[in-house]
Amino acid sequence: MSEKQAIFTLMGGRVKIMRGIYNPTCDAVWLAAFAGDISAKSVLDVGIGTGGAILCLLAHRDIQTAVGIDISQKMLEECAKNAELNDKKIELIKADIMTWRTNNTFDLVITNPPYFHGTPAQHNAHHNADIKKWMARAIARVRPRGTICTIVDAAMLADVVATLAKKCGDITILPLFSKRNTAERVLVRARLGTRGGTVIYNGMDINCEFVLRDGLTIDEALAKMARK
Repeated sequence: MSEKQAIFTLMGGRVKIMRGIYNPTCDAVWLAAFAGDISAKSVLDVGIGTGGAILCLLAHRDIQTAVGIDISQKMLEECAKNAELNDKKIELIKADIMTWRTNNTFDLVITNPPYFHGTPAQHNAHHNADIKKWMARAIARVRPRGTICTIVDAAMLADVVATLAKKCGDITILPLFSKRNTAERVLVRARLGTRGGTVIYNGMDINCEFVLRDGLTIDEALAKMARK
């Protein structure tokens, strides 16, 4: 494989990723774009994988402390290589979020929960996960009035919002549509310990070039679309 083929880019070339056991999809770019509108000094990526989402987020914002947790050693090894490729510092922790014991909390927690069901993948990442428990464990790592941000398959939305609503307010929901009339993915954001109501966006095209090609955050992309 040539050097050009061995590396692909996200956000119009702002993030470089080595081809490997798992290659980030547009979900990572969308999650980072949604989280990129939040000011934070520290971030935790739950289920960091090979680092696509957190590296895209770090391309949006300068964040002092970036931490990622994953159960898969292979994923973490490739994430470390991708972080070095992008000249970013990320503390990587091999642990299962379902059983991880820590007192550390963060201004911002991001996660793309595993929704795969069936035979475990070769890279030993999570599969068949309990989405409610996964989200509850992620929420536990958010500082008071901090933010949690996720992207999920639309079929999971009810479970995710129900879990968030127990401890969070200011829930923001952004559906992502493809050519179908129903949402394919949904971005959800919430703040721990607040009481603000829920906001639902009209939705965006999941192939929106302002986000995927130009590397804009959601607020930036919506502002640009409003000026057209």
